Amino acid sequence: MQLDFFPSRTLTLYLARLFVTRIFGVLLMLVLVLQMLDLLSESGDILAHPGNGEAQLWTYVSLRMPQLIARFLPYSVLLATILTLATLNQNSEVIAMKAAGLSAHQVLAPLLISAIGVAAISFAFQDRVVTRATGTLKAWEANEWGPIPPSASFRSNVYLRDGPNILLAKMVTGTGASLRMEGVTWYRRDDQAIVLEEVNAPRAVYASPGWRLENVTRFDVKTAAQTSQPALTVATGVTPRQVELSNIDGDGQDIATLTRTISALRAAGRHTSELEGQWWHRFSGPLAAILMPLLGAIAAFGLARSGQLLVRAAIGMALGFAYFVIDNAALAIGNFGGYPPLVAAWAPFLLFLLIGETVLIRTEE
Repeated sequence: MQLDFFPSRTLTLYLARLFVTRIFGVLLMLVLVLQMLDLLSESGDILAHPGNGEAQLWTYVSLRMPQLIARFLPYSVLLATILTLATLNQNSEVIAMKAAGLSAHQVLAPLLISAIGVAAISFAFQDRVVTRATGTLKAWEANEWGPIPPSASFRSNVYLRDGPNILLAKMVTGTGASLRMEGVTWYRRDDQAIVLEEVNAPRAVYASPGWRLENVTRFDVKTAAQTSQPALTVATGVTPRQVELSNIDGDGQDIATLTRTISALRAAGRHTSELEGQWWHRFSGPLAAILMPLLGAIAAFGLARSGQLLVRAAIGMALGFAYFVIDNAALAIGNFGGYPPLVAAWAPFLLFLLIGETVLIRTEE
């Protein structure tokens, strides 16, 4: 029996069903509560835009809920692990399984297989649904909850350099030569980066070369004089391709698109470590669901009558939350260049995999 990973089909299905129902039950509870709180905080800003009403609130919910599901699914797996294993321990079911000859790994095997399935679902959901919802929601929020622009061709707060000069755009829409900027500011500077002139315009289009600003307001810093003119062409060294490669949001791109973006940025000689970290984390992130049964396994063992069940459950929960803290910290350090992208994405997973296996083997095997 010790060499058979699943010695009982009935027991395997029983544990898997128990675990999966608790995962989705906890997830539903978390998402509903957090969605209501989030909607309360954002509804005022959404409804403040002229023309927005109940339909826009439901649109916001449809875009925000996939983000909440993806973010809190690993937490739900952790809490479901603690609930499932603590209940089995309290009802002496774990003792019965071990008395029948099952090892600790065999007790956890149905949970681990179920977690692998949850991780696969999480990866597909993140890549196909969450990225699109994230891109659309960020574009909508950057547009101050006005008409939703197409997220694929939308960028906000774009910063571009043309020699010593700076071109800023609050929003950029379109692709190629049809790019259109809104909320444009042009800073003309000398070689010492001192601003000589500030130019503001509500719109700008590509003039091939340069960008044609419309309804321009110019402010001369030296004379403090402000003038207006119908149009002005600036930033002749800035191409549409440079604009398309600026301010890339990796969270709003699926794996295939993100791969192409990283390749394009590398070809242009741009820094890509942050995007590479996000690319690797697309694979390591969903695998957190596999770690949770291992980290929470301490709640399954030990005598419930000893009074240590609550302590064991707390230790398992602490290990799970420690993983999330360290994972986020490693990713943030990787974004600043402290870790290589591969290390930032995978080191926390491998570290806690070893911790979970060490605790399980030393205490139960």
